[in-house]
Amino acid sequence: MTLRRTEPAPAIGIVHLGLGAFFRAHGAIYIEEAMAASGGDWGILGVSLQRPDIRDALQPQDGLYTALELGPQGETARIVTSVTGVLVAPENPQAVLDAMADPGVRIVSLTVTEKGYCHEPATGRLDASHPDITHDLTNPLPRSAIGFLVRALDRRRLAGLPPFTVLTCDNLPGNGHLLRGLALDFACRVDPVLARWIEAEVRFPATMVDRIVPATTPEVIARVATLTGLADRAPVQHEPFRQWVVEDSFVDGHRPDLAAVGVELVADVTAHENMKLRMLNGTHSALAYLGYLAGHETIADTVADPVFARIVSNLWTREIIPAITAPTGVNLHSYADRLLERYRNPGIRHRTWQIAMDGSQKLPQRILGTLAENLVAGRESPGLILAVAAWMRYVGGLDERGQPIDVRDPMSARLRAAHASHDTLEGLVAALLGFREIFPEALSHALAPKITTAYKALISKGARRTIEELT
Repeated sequence: MTLRRTEPAPAIGIVHLGLGAFFRAHGAIYIEEAMAASGGDWGILGVSLQRPDIRDALQPQDGLYTALELGPQGETARIVTSVTGVLVAPENPQAVLDAMADPGVRIVSLTVTEKGYCHEPATGRLDASHPDITHDLTNPLPRSAIGFLVRALDRRRLAGLPPFTVLTCDNLPGNGHLLRGLALDFACRVDPVLARWIEAEVRFPATMVDRIVPATTPEVIARVATLTGLADRAPVQHEPFRQWVVEDSFVDGHRPDLAAVGVELVADVTAHENMKLRMLNGTHSALAYLGYLAGHETIADTVADPVFARIVSNLWTREIIPAITAPTGVNLHSYADRLLERYRNPGIRHRTWQIAMDGSQKLPQRILGTLAENLVAGRESPGLILAVAAWMRYVGGLDERGQPIDVRDPMSARLRAAHASHDTLEGLVAALLGFREIFPEALSHALAPKITTAYKALISKGARRTIEELT
């Protein structure tokens, strides 16, 4: 039996750009619960900025899908009803702009991953040479998330409508502030009057989101059908834990009653996002590259190896926690203990290969920021340096057994070319550190000798033996 609605869908109040598994396993569930708790028209219209896959899967199901919670003791399923439909931007960008310009839409949220911001990760500035940005600056029907946001806001301005709140839910430091800067930069290049209106009227609250959401596979789809008796082409799976911290800054105060369902509404998200980006995402990336090179398929498999459990604990206690200011009321060592417990959850098969994607976009905020602060403070960071070296080896496209790696990264061709064009490790490391989109110049010079030494150890001893000796 196929999933179908038996009650009317909620009226649309949110347009979400990038309706991937994470948002459907996190934000969409919170919003459904907020409507159930306090009412309001906050139905979600999803937008795919690239492919029709999720639209094609959800449309026959009236936007419904199963969220499968993977607890240590077993699985539980629920049907999520907050998504009302999906538009595919490349097929009909005008329909997307029309939806975002509708006065009933009061929030446009987004999870487009780091690379979807079309910015330079090392500087946080708009990449004006990005092909989607160059297209969008001269065409009224955009391709990029930034282009859609600014063009839709312009339509509302010209129509005399209030703007929508722009709610980013991606793992970027100061994500709201960053997105505001990118939107203003884009708008200035289009119309300075528009830029001044956005600066004065639009709100870009920062957020911190947290829930481990492994990729959906054919096996998951089959398992959901067995568990529920329903044919669902677009289920998501997730861990029990969830957290959402949101800067309480919305246009005219219009938002769902998020506090009623456990969302933390705060004046400043910075401490929470630094904690999560560096302690969770930073160690996730470190474990992904080192674990993949050593032959581990998932994070749970990786930390089941005591050598890898030891390095992640060392990363937290010796390298990351000393560089973090804890949010009020949070014990960082207890937070680390909870993270390791989550990583060990046998129900979560979060693949190291999945986490390793788009590393060029992730390293600056997940690892390099901590490294830079430790350098200034005179603290050693051997584990984080080894993680960067492991990323460098990973993007070369061959694992420790000489097997090819399917490297998914917007810079993969350039990174592979750097590997192919250098005969010495010293030259290769210098070339990779020379990618200014990733590594600031001063940090590159400081890191080069130590990363070269770590890379040599990975080549001669392998990831596991190198970690064993390090810890």
